[in-house]
Amino acid sequence: MALTFFAKGLLLGFLLAIPVGPIGLLCITRSLAKGRISGVFTGLGAATADAVYAFVAGFGVTYISSFLMSHQVLLRLAGGAVLVLVGLHIALTKPPSHTKGLSDKGLLGDFVSVFFLTLTNPLTMLPFAAAFATLGMEHAAVTRLVPLLLVAGVFTGSALWWLFLSATVGWCRKRITPRRLRLINEVSGGAIAVFGLAVFLGAAIIILS
Repeated sequence: MALTFFAKGLLLGFLLAIPVGPIGLLCITRSLAKGRISGVFTGLGAATADAVYAFVAGFGVTYISSFLMSHQVLLRLAGGAVLVLVGLHIALTKPPSHTKGLSDKGLLGDFVSVFFLTLTNPLTMLPFAAAFATLGMEHAAVTRLVPLLLVAGVFTGSALWWLFLSATVGWCRKRITPRRLRLINEVSGGAIAVFGLAVFLGAAIIILS
């Protein structure tokens, strides 16, 4: 029974991580520009944030969830602005030709930046809350083991997707010329910036209206 809940969480985390949005583009871009290790740390940042939201949804932490939802416009405003800056930085920065200079500090920055970027979208919590409601969570109140297993499964599933994505893109990296890599950076960075601008303007319109 316990492994069943873990497996359900794993499948949920994997499937919810698959759609390619700005975080996916960021993982792909970093895997191409800096190597698969950078992509792995980027993906693990997103997986950890997914686990945080899964934890809030699974344990029904009312104060935290209500705070995040009540401040979602401001969080999206901040997240949109950061996405614009990150996208412009990617589009305008010449990609390195190798990863020998990649430091632990750089990897930590890859992890932390995406962790907080993912957290700026509280709506991420809603799919977990909806899914948990259909996974037998109404019978889980008698034990805290069930939501813990679901959260662990969500993290594992999300992490597996990001590992797969970064490994696949990293494998393709050797077959991409520096010129094509620069073009990919410009396109993906521009897409991230446009997405961030749309999020920022949407939040700004809500605040001003």
